[in-house]
Amino acid sequence: MTTAPLPEDRSGLPRTAIVTGADSGIGKAVAVALAGGGVDVGITYHEDRDGADRTAREVRDAGVRAAVRRLDLTDPPAGAAVVDELAGELGGVDVLVNCAGTGTAQKALEMSFDTWRSVLSVDLDGAFLCSQRAAAHMVDAGRGGRIITITSVHEHAPRVGAAPYCAAKAGLGALTKVLALELAEHGITVNSVAPGEISTPMTGQEDVDPREQRRPGVPLGRTGHAREVASVVAFLATPAAGYVTGASFVVDGGMLLMGPQASSLLADEQWRQP
Repeated sequence: MTTAPLPEDRSGLPRTAIVTGADSGIGKAVAVALAGGGVDVGITYHEDRDGADRTAREVRDAGVRAAVRRLDLTDPPAGAAVVDELAGELGGVDVLVNCAGTGTAQKALEMSFDTWRSVLSVDLDGAFLCSQRAAAHMVDAGRGGRIITITSVHEHAPRVGAAPYCAAKAGLGALTKVLALELAEHGITVNSVAPGEISTPMTGQEDVDPREQRRPGVPLGRTGHAREVASVVAFLATPAAGYVTGASFVVDGGMLLMGPQASSLLADEQWRQP
């Protein structure tokens, strides 16, 4: 078995990246962080073209190239072809960051199969197919690469009202480990980043200061900023993380540590509601 050289063997840093769901929130922060490291970035969006264009302007302000495409993961096989388009425009893909996703707030007994499948389609099937497409480009180029998937603390712990979301995120955690094993011989590392509550549009906290969002149940006492997640992603894309694969990096202010501690302090059963 031969092992392909990693991206750092040729230049020290990756040159091109694709970030799905980069029109706002964590995806936008990741795209901007990678651009700050001199990486050309492919940006995808689902509905918010204006948001994607704003991300692209910030990427270009860093002195690198940006390419924008619409990505519809409700039809994963067709949608994932966008990875091929962006790789063609950018001249390859050294880093893929799977950030596009959706969720629910409905108990499983009340949920239609269509709702279940739509979340799994976007969050799990879409990330699998995008990873498959990107990995094929990386293998063909023979320079190694990085695949980084934004999961959630719900990769590791459940939440009432989020059955398909939690199932998808847990599935992504296992998929990350399988891909890490299968792609290692090609010099491709595969990791996940699992955020807790981050102040983004997805959590209804756009343009707020996380330091002002009081969360007594989180050891650090606040929500997180998208840039705090992006910094971990940026690290995983660098040569410094060349020996890290199959890992999940939790970025949650200590939230997951609170299971037994928090459960003993609950005063009512409100937690049973989505």
